[in-house]
Amino acid sequence: MSPKPPAKPPKPSKPEGEPYWLLRRADQATVAVLVLVALGSTVGWWISQGGWRGRLIEIDRAAPQTASFEVDLNEADWPELVQLPDIGQTLAERIVASREADGPFLDHDDLKRVQGIGPKTLEKVRPYLRPMPPGGAVAGN
Repeated sequence: MSPKPPAKPPKPSKPEGEPYWLLRRADQATVAVLVLVALGSTVGWWISQGGWRGRLIEIDRAAPQTASFEVDLNEADWPELVQLPDIGQTLAERIVASREADGPFLDHDDLKRVQGIGPKTLEKVRPYLRPMPPGGAVAGN
C-alpha cells in the first residue's frame, strides 16, 4: 500500500456575525463609481471656472487694497499708537505720559511737545490721526 498524502486541514469558517475586513465586490464597485463621479465633477468645475484658459487665479489681477485707520490722540492707549508709522512702544508710552501730565492735545502740531517727535515724524503720522475738534471744544480746557 502506498502512503496517502496528508489531508489538508479544513479552512476555518467565519462565524455569521463577524464583519468583513475588505469590501465585497459590489461595495468595491460602488466606491469606484462614487470616486469617478467625484473626479468627473471636480474636472467639470475646473473647466467651467476657466481652468483650460488659465483664468482660475484672479488674485494676481486684483487691485491692491489698503486698510485705513485713524487714531484719536486724546483717547488712544499706547498699543493703538504703536500701529502708527515710526512710532514704537517707547514713543507711544511718551505720548500717553505727555497727555496725562500736560493735558489733552489741542491739535496735531501739539504732538511735537513729546520728546522724539519732530516735523518729519509728525508728517508721517498725520494721515492716521483723527481730526481734532476746534480749539475750545476739548474737554478739560
